[in-house]
Amino acid sequence: MENKKEMRTWLDDLGLNHPLVIAGPCSAETEEQVLKIAHELKDTDVNYYRAGIWKPRTRPGNFEGVGALGLKWLQKVKAETGLKTATEVANRNHVELALEHDIDLLWIGARSTVSPFIMQEIADALKGTDKIVLVKNPVNPDLALWLGGIERLHSAGIKNLGAIHRGFSTYEKTKYRNIPEWQIAIEFQNKFPDLPLINDPSHITGKRDMILDVSQTALDLNFDGLMIETHYDPDKAWSDAAQQVTPHALVRIMEDLRIRKESDPEAEYNSELNNLRAQIDVVDNQIIDLLGKRMKVADGIGTLKKQKNVAVLQNKRWNEILGKMVLEGDERGLSEEFVLRMFKAIHQESINHQEKIINH
Repeated sequence: MENKKEMRTWLDDLGLNHPLVIAGPCSAETEEQVLKIAHELKDTDVNYYRAGIWKPRTRPGNFEGVGALGLKWLQKVKAETGLKTATEVANRNHVELALEHDIDLLWIGARSTVSPFIMQEIADALKGTDKIVLVKNPVNPDLALWLGGIERLHSAGIKNLGAIHRGFSTYEKTKYRNIPEWQIAIEFQNKFPDLPLINDPSHITGKRDMILDVSQTALDLNFDGLMIETHYDPDKAWSDAAQQVTPHALVRIMEDLRIRKESDPEAEYNSELNNLRAQIDVVDNQIIDLLGKRMKVADGIGTLKKQKNVAVLQNKRWNEILGKMVLEGDERGLSEEFVLRMFKAIHQESINHQEKIINH
C-alpha cells in the first residue's frame, strides 16, 4: 500500500470548513436515548452520528450492547435528522447487518485490530464496499500491526479508508486511560500523510475534562478530525460514563478549539511551524514524565541507603553513568558539554531527593 492523494478524496468531498466530527453515545441504550442525542446534535458540527451497537468489553458481565436492534434506531436517526450514521463492527455478521441497514461509516475497534484473523474476516466481508471504513489503533503500541490491518482492507478493494488514534494500554498508572503515544501517530502521518487520521480523545483521556486539551493537541498535529462520545446524561450512561460529554459541552469544545486553516503560503508556514512545535511539546511532556519516574526510582534508592546507612554519593557509579551517557549522546548528535550539564543537573536533583529521605 502506497500513499496517494486519492486516499483523502472521501474526506475532501465532504467540503468541510472544520475538522471531521463523529459524535454520539458510547452505547446505544434505548431508542429514545439514541434519538434524543441525535436531535441535540443535528445542527452542530457533527458529520457522523456514532453509537456502539456491539460492545467488546474487556471483561464479561458488563453491558455488551443491544445488538442488531440498535441498527434500526440508527436508521431512524438518519430519517429524522439527516445525520449520517456510524458504528463499530467486529466480525462478518456485524458487517453484513450494518451494510443491510445502510450504516454510512464503519469502524474497527482496538481489540479487533490486534488480530490479523479478525481483520481478514472483516476485509473479506467488506470486499469492494464504498462505505467509509476507519481502523482504530491496536491496544498495544504497534504501528506495523495498525498499518497491516488497514492494508488488508485496502487489498480487499476498499477505497474509502482512514484511521482512528485512540491511545494505547499501559500497565503504568497515568493521567490517561490510554496513553496517546503521539510519536506513533506522527510516524503514521509521515508514512501515509494523505490517509485521514481521526483522534478519539474520549478513549485516550477517560475523563471528560481532559477532552479539549487532547483534541487541541491532535489538531495541532494536523489530525483530520475527532471522535467524541456524547450523551445527554453522561453520568447515567450504561458504559464509559466518565468520558462522555453532553451535546452542549461538545458544541463548546468545538468553539474553543483553535482550528488553523491553510489558505496562503504564510498560513501554510504557520501550520507547519505549529505542527513541529506541537511535536516538541509532546516530547517535552515525555521528558518531564521520564524525569518524574527517574526521581521515584531515586527515592527508592534513598530509602534503601537509609536502611543500610550508606552514603548518598557513590562516585564510582556516578562516573560510570556519565561516561556511558556521553557516548550515548554522541550517537544522537548531542555534544559532550550538553550531556554533562544535563546529567549533572539530574544527578543533583536525585541527590536532593535521597538526602530528603535520609534526613527525614
